[in-house]
Amino acid sequence: MKTRHFDRIGNGGITFTELGFGTAPLGNLYRAVSDEDANATLEAAWATGCRYYDTAPLYGLGLSETRLNPFLRSRKRDDYVLSSKVGRIMRACPPEERTGIGKFFDTPSRKEVYDYSYDGVMRSFEASLERLGVDRIDILFVHDVDIFTHGSKEASDRRIEEFMRSGYYGLLALRDQGVIKAFGGGINEWQVAQTLAERGDFDLFLLAGRYTLLEQEALTSFLPLCQKRGIGIVLGGPYNSGILATGPKPGAYYNYSEAPQDVLDRVARIEAVCKRHGVRLIEAALQFPLLHPSVVSVIPGGQRPEEVESNRSLLDAKLPAALWADLKNEGLMRADAPTA
Repeated sequence: MKTRHFDRIGNGGITFTELGFGTAPLGNLYRAVSDEDANATLEAAWATGCRYYDTAPLYGLGLSETRLNPFLRSRKRDDYVLSSKVGRIMRACPPEERTGIGKFFDTPSRKEVYDYSYDGVMRSFEASLERLGVDRIDILFVHDVDIFTHGSKEASDRRIEEFMRSGYYGLLALRDQGVIKAFGGGINEWQVAQTLAERGDFDLFLLAGRYTLLEQEALTSFLPLCQKRGIGIVLGGPYNSGILATGPKPGAYYNYSEAPQDVLDRVARIEAVCKRHGVRLIEAALQFPLLHPSVVSVIPGGQRPEEVESNRSLLDAKLPAALWADLKNEGLMRADAPTA
């Protein structure tokens, strides 16, 4: 698998495989997965050449990290890149009070406590090291200081202030001391990511679903800022929660909910252009973000070996330049989207 080397501050940097593996599904997101099946999926990802694995305390309330533990233990630490997140502390609680009921299944009885303070960052980092069973994590992302998570711009702004006054300096110290290679934000909204980038010295952003074949608004100001500052982008959710993989069928998911009619219609038009060029929608969706120079890796995730194997095969599809040109000519892609 092709790799992309990222070294923003001259500390040796990080080598990403173009396809990473997002482990939220292995935290029993939306359905329970057995330990055996989770490990089989991780083994399949490794066999494809994937060497970048992203996790978070939230995913399965620690389950994702603990499932990575035995898998990573048999690998040389220098052979892979690992990222996790800070901003939540997981605390034991009665089963009926646990976080994510109806979203995460068969998980430990824990509830999230938001903590974007310096001490909270350090406690979260130490707990992740223990659950993962590793002696270092390459990248830490501050997790979910966005409107999607906290419910309003005012609430998001309060969390940003909390983090920038305190927790930010924890991540800065960890990077400056060489404990981690890089830090950034794991964010659902490019506008919030831009706010962070304008206020601090961030290396990377894990942007979920906001620069895809369907959405390119981040080109307005955020991605140009990243290029100017040398900030890298890990692109999560390249299928916008599913619709760019399944196509515009009834019940297709967009942003974790059933897609509205206007999104179904737009995806149908995009798919029609793809078909004219003999390209599958899912192939174009996975490859498109990698055409932007700031994108270092795309992490679609997966719960089964065949899903990660399928994602790997999509990278090998040859897509004609005329596809992107036609999408732009029909107003289905921004004219300034990099396509070469």
